[in-house]
Amino acid sequence: MTEYVLAIDQGTTSSRAILFDREHRVRAVAQKEFPQHFPASGWVEHDPEDLWATVVETCRAALAEAGARAADVAGIGITNQRETTVVWERATGKAIHNAIVWQDRRTADLCDTLRRAGHETEARSRTGLLIDPYFAGTKLAWILNRVPGARERAGQGELCFGTVDSFLLWRLTGGKVHATDATNASRTLLWNIHSGEWDPVMRGILEVPESLLPDVRDSAADYGETLPELFGGPIRVLGMAGDQQAACIGQACFEPGMIKSTYGTGCFALLNTGPQSVTSRNRLLTTVMMQLDGKRTYALEGSIFVAGAAVQWLRDAMGLIATAGETQGLAETADAAQDVYLVPAFVGLGAPYWDAQARGAIYGLTRATGPREFARAALECVAYQTRDLLDAMRGDWGGNDFGASVLRCDGGMVASDWMMQFLADILDTPVDRPDTLETTALGAAYLAGYRAGFYPAPAEFARDWRLDRRFEPAMTEPVRARKVAGWRDAVRRTLTTASSGAERGAA
Repeated sequence: MTEYVLAIDQGTTSSRAILFDREHRVRAVAQKEFPQHFPASGWVEHDPEDLWATVVETCRAALAEAGARAADVAGIGITNQRETTVVWERATGKAIHNAIVWQDRRTADLCDTLRRAGHETEARSRTGLLIDPYFAGTKLAWILNRVPGARERAGQGELCFGTVDSFLLWRLTGGKVHATDATNASRTLLWNIHSGEWDPVMRGILEVPESLLPDVRDSAADYGETLPELFGGPIRVLGMAGDQQAACIGQACFEPGMIKSTYGTGCFALLNTGPQSVTSRNRLLTTVMMQLDGKRTYALEGSIFVAGAAVQWLRDAMGLIATAGETQGLAETADAAQDVYLVPAFVGLGAPYWDAQARGAIYGLTRATGPREFARAALECVAYQTRDLLDAMRGDWGGNDFGASVLRCDGGMVASDWMMQFLADILDTPVDRPDTLETTALGAAYLAGYRAGFYPAPAEFARDWRLDRRFEPAMTEPVRARKVAGWRDAVRRTLTTASSGAERGAA
């Protein structure tokens, strides 16, 4: 009788392994950070060997903590940083270049060229995405064009492409399975979200050989079994989903109109639109939330590149804090008379602006501004960006018809009561924090458990969703309006500066 499901949560700054029991309670957790590499301005890379080593190490540690054997695990679910791109050799499994991280902006010029050539309408209608460096397709094109011999080797079938889930699966199965799921495929700029196939037009535009691409399966499917020597016996890999879709599943947002927002390195809000794909009028993304039993559920997504990364910036680059947890205390004691706005465009601005040239800026500084005000601005900017996303979603979805008009939140930042209250105040919407904060890993675990018969159907799983605390709006409308207006003025100034800089560069 199996007792657990093992979730692999491979994120932007760390890898984690979590064992869940039949009541989807956490029974063991292991986490390991790995280095970030910044070889040029706007470039972000990972060593794929770091990703692999930390995944294996944390899985072994979680199993050891619970005293569990491979035979005790019903299946493995994988969730991952989505658009991060890896190309590796079929013969050896070795990557031919560092992984290019989703935050990386090196393909901005290529994206400009593709847009000027008129390809964005085609891309949007087929993939649901905008042409932006964020997505895996242009990162793959960069590797093929810049790594010596890569394009020739790809044409000869010697190389594999994948997002991190595919790379890990290849390694876990000893090279037996090259596959991904529909949620991750929908983030590549290469997969047609309507036909469910790799799109020949987009492959042609980006010059990607079909032999590079993984098989695309349901989010809950048989992905093979791990090598016995990895964990003391084989374990079936039965679930896979990109991190934001996995969080949506873990938050039980199964009904159309339900919305969740995850606050990690970045921030990502997903609105379930059911079996119908909705084309955004406000530059949001149309994506696949999950695919079960061959049926796709779609979502509108707003992507913010910098959320928790703004707090990391305060700690690592500015030296204003020693730990992320210090930000709440500083924010609570900041000068209420100062309206300081941080526009965290360190790697450009995501939805709904999509400006790859924008860079970070701070407005409202005075001689009295100090670490407290910086900390508050770093937390507040996340709420302001979320407000931008929800306003765009309301415009696309038609008014305020979200499920019960509540935002379900998760991720590391939601542990801050101050942050959650400010978010509810700025949104003028109740914000729910779940009892289980490990919602991304829980979503991956649920997919594997569902496939294994360990967990019930989605409707029954949703009934077990548990609330920790609801934060109700308490800010007056005049204060809210003033703060939001100040934020939008700061964004406008930042975008104007980016546009001016781009024009000077072109001249």
